[in-house]
Amino acid sequence: METVQVSSSAMVAIGYDSETRILEITFKQGETYPFCNVPENIFIGLKSAQSHGGYYNDHIRDKYQC
Repeated sequence: METVQVSSSAMVAIGYDSETRILEITFKQGETYPFCNVPENIFIGLKSAQSHGGYYNDHIRDKYQC
């Protein structure tokens, strides 16, 4: 799984496994949550977003539950 640290008010790190299509987001509260069947372009978009929290809310939240 590729994991990168992010500079965000809500997140600490994000990780993505292209084989399983699982995205993991570690939030500042310390919890890591998995998101399933996430297309790679969504991870790339999150990784490069100006606002990680905004991108999460618009493109990931409530869309890829495991």
